[in-house]
Amino acid sequence: MNSRLYVGHVAHDRKIPRRNRFRYGIYYVYVDLDELDELSRSLRWFGHNRGGLVRVRDRDHGPRDGSALRPWIDALLAEADVDLTGGRVCLLTFPRVVGFGFYPVSFWYCFGADGGIRAILAEVRNTFGGHHNYLMHDGGRPMDLATTRPEKVKVFHVSPFIDIDARYEFHFSVPGEKLAVSIYDYVKGPLLLIASVALHARELTDANLFRTVARYGPISLRAWLLIHFQALKIISKRIWFVPQPPPPDKETT
Repeated sequence: MNSRLYVGHVAHDRKIPRRNRFRYGIYYVYVDLDELDELSRSLRWFGHNRGGLVRVRDRDHGPRDGSALRPWIDALLAEADVDLTGGRVCLLTFPRVVGFGFYPVSFWYCFGADGGIRAILAEVRNTFGGHHNYLMHDGGRPMDLATTRPEKVKVFHVSPFIDIDARYEFHFSVPGEKLAVSIYDYVKGPLLLIASVALHARELTDANLFRTVARYGPISLRAWLLIHFQALKIISKRIWFVPQPPPPDKETT
């Protein structure tokens, strides 16, 4: 199977106007959309659109209406003239654990039939209940992640402590035994924040799922609590709220 469990750490390094850094243990599920139902049938602790200790719900991603995810991402890629010709799509996301779901950012890795990455979708959500997608591609050609650094103008308000006048620079590795993502956040010119995850693959089994949840706890709830704890730290350093701008007109940039 292409699906697996990824375990590692997340780190944030805010550089201005005052330094704020943290590093926490973390885990994700990386699921091939075509394998979701089989995983749900074969694993006790993993569920797709059903109950379970660890679960992935179609309603939490993509169109967020409960419909199948693969037709949605294929239609979105077609609008950008990206044809996977039957290649797989894998979703890297926090799962729901004991029913609680929170997804600061999920990544959709879209592969062509030859195994090369044709596009990556960053699905971003904030603590205010909003969401937005950033689609990165090279006109349907394979993306060389070793040299490609996609850039996007920030259009969606995420942190209440970071201005919307910013741009993102994404650094990706090809998912394998290791997986890394870094997002450089340049605000009004200078680099303000580097957010990164560094992960190692584990087989997606009941034993690994149970051990990982037992060690780190419900990951969505853990992330939600730690985000608010870091907000208090930032306020204590006299970094104040930025007014929330209107949401972007389109769901995907």
